[in-house]
Amino acid sequence: MYRHTMVASGIAMMLAGPVYAADDLSSIRSEIDQLKQQYEKRIAELESRLQVAEAKVDAAQQAASEALATPAPVPRSNSFNPDVSLILQGQYADLGNAASQQISGFLTPEGQARPSKGFSIDGAELMFSANIDPLFRGSAILTVNDEEVAVEEAWFQTLGLGNGFNLKGGRFLSALGYQNEQHPHAWDFVDNSLVYKTLFGEHYSQDGLQLKWLAPTDLFVEPFLEVGRGAGFPGTDRNRNGAGAVAAGFHLGDDVGDSNSWRAGLGYLSTKASERSFEGSDPLGVDVTGDFSGKSRVWLADFVWKWAPNGNPKDHNFKFAGEYFHRDESGTLNCDDADPLSPSSCAGGIGGAYSSSQSGFYAQGVYQFMPHLRTGYRYDKLYRGNVDFLGVDAAATIGSLSKYNPSRHSMMFDWSPSEFSVLRLQYSLDKSAEGQDENQWFVQYIYSLGAHGAHKF
Repeated sequence: MYRHTMVASGIAMMLAGPVYAADDLSSIRSEIDQLKQQYEKRIAELESRLQVAEAKVDAAQQAASEALATPAPVPRSNSFNPDVSLILQGQYADLGNAASQQISGFLTPEGQARPSKGFSIDGAELMFSANIDPLFRGSAILTVNDEEVAVEEAWFQTLGLGNGFNLKGGRFLSALGYQNEQHPHAWDFVDNSLVYKTLFGEHYSQDGLQLKWLAPTDLFVEPFLEVGRGAGFPGTDRNRNGAGAVAAGFHLGDDVGDSNSWRAGLGYLSTKASERSFEGSDPLGVDVTGDFSGKSRVWLADFVWKWAPNGNPKDHNFKFAGEYFHRDESGTLNCDDADPLSPSSCAGGIGGAYSSSQSGFYAQGVYQFMPHLRTGYRYDKLYRGNVDFLGVDAAATIGSLSKYNPSRHSMMFDWSPSEFSVLRLQYSLDKSAEGQDENQWFVQYIYSLGAHGAHKF
C-alpha cells in the first residue's frame, strides 16, 4: 500500500511540474514584451531628437553661408568716429655744400627738395580711416610740413565686390613697384632711393581709379590696372577729359618653407607731359631752365625676399629688396637763359626734338640681428643711357645732362623700442651729382600715435 502511495505522489508531482514551468515562461515573455516596448519607445524618442538636432545643424550651416555671402553690417552712429593716427617724423642732417638736389644726366622735377641742414621736422602724417557702410571704406592722409598741408591720399575702396575684385577711387599711391605704396615712415632708410627720386620725384600717385584682382590660387597672384589724371611727374596736368595716364602690372608671391617668403612684380606706366619744367646748367655751369613736352613710358620690376626663423620675425629677420626701371621719353625740349647776354648755350631760348632711353636700380638688405635692433645697406645706381637733343648728344647744350652714371652707398642702424617708434642713424656717400661727392649723416626719429594698420609686405 505504501509503495502504491509513493508512486501516485511521484506521478502527481511529475504532472504538476510542467504547469509551473509554463507559468514562468509566460511571465518571462510578458517582461520581455514590456522591455521591448520600452526600448522601442526610447529609440523613437532618440530618433526624434536626432532629427531635431540635424535640422538645427542645417539651419546653422545655412545661416553661416548667408553670413559669408553678405558683408557684415557696420554699426551705425550719428557721430564721426574714424580711426585716427598721427606720425611724427624729424631729423638732424649733416650735409655738404651742394646747392640743389640735381641728379646729373637726368631731367628731374623742378625744385626737388633737398634735406635741410641741421635740425628739422620732416613732415607729419595725419590719417583718418573708417568703414563708410557695408560696401565701402574710406581713408585720407594729410602731410603737414611747416605752414603747408597737402593731401597725400584721399580714397574710397569697395568691401563687397566679391570674386577677388577690389576697386579704389580718388587719390592713391600707385601699385607700381614695391616701395611706391609705402609711406615715408615705413621706409627702411631715411630717404628714398635714387630710382624713385629720378622716376617720380618721390613716389607716384594717381587721381583716378584702381582695379585689383586677387586670384583664387595657392600662389599669390594680383594683377592691377589704373587710369588717372596723370598730373604727377613724369607727366603733367593737361586739363583734358579722359585719362592722362595708364598703369598696369601684376605681383606674384609665395612662401618657401616655414621661414621664407617672396614677392615679385612687373609694372608699366604710360603718361604724357606738357611743358614739364626742369632746372639744370649748361656746359659752362650757367644755370638754365626749360620744359619738356611729349610721351613718357616707364617699365618697372621689383623683387622682395624675407626670412624669419619659423616665420617668427620678433628676434631675428632679414629682408632683401630691389627694383629696376627703364624709361623712354620722346618729344620736344625747350631750354632758356633769362639773361640774353649770357654766354650760355641756351641764351635767347632754343628748342627742338628730344629723346632719351635711361635705366637704373637699387638693391638693399636689412637685418635684425637681435630684438629691436637692425642694420642695413643700400646701393643705388643710375645709367644715363642715350639722351639726344637737336639731333646730337644733349650734353653739348645742357651740361647737367652729361654722360655720367650717378650712384650712392647708404648704411643705416636703427633701434625700435616698440612697433610705434624708431630711432635711426644713417650715413650716405652720395655721388648723384657729377663732381660733387658728398658725405651725408642723418639722425632720424619716427613716432606713431593712435590707430595704425599693418604695413604692406
